[in-house]
Amino acid sequence: MIKIVCVGKIKEKYFTLAIDEYLKRLSKYTKVDIVEISDEANVEKAVKVEGEKILSKIKDDEYVVSLDIAGESLSSLEFAEKMGKVFNNNSRLTFVIGGSYGLSQDVKKRSNYLLSFSKMTFPHQLFRVILLEQIYRAYKISNNESYHK
Repeated sequence: MIKIVCVGKIKEKYFTLAIDEYLKRLSKYTKVDIVEISDEANVEKAVKVEGEKILSKIKDDEYVVSLDIAGESLSSLEFAEKMGKVFNNNSRLTFVIGGSYGLSQDVKKRSNYLLSFSKMTFPHQLFRVILLEQIYRAYKISNNESYHK
């Protein structure tokens, strides 16, 4: 099972449609649960409060991959291999997408792995779609199915 804990709600219909499409495609391989955390309006408290909310949604037995600009960059093939290794040792994989101001140090410490998709900054709504697409691509690669190229 895969869980995605993310800060913020999706308001744009075009993002919702894309997310729903990838969730439908992924249902062939695994259950994906998306847990939305409300974003904090107070800039000074945002990282701390959002971090506490994120941590409250993570169980002790989950392998946590937090998306962070300072994390390790992987190719799609390497990402598929990493997911395969994680699932060989853990049944629960959780991805964390932080809010506009990033992740708290407590969330980073709880993470088993920090992953960066790019040094660029993406809106969290769009990044949810990108993450789901890469998870789908990883399953296709792992199952030797066409799609990857």
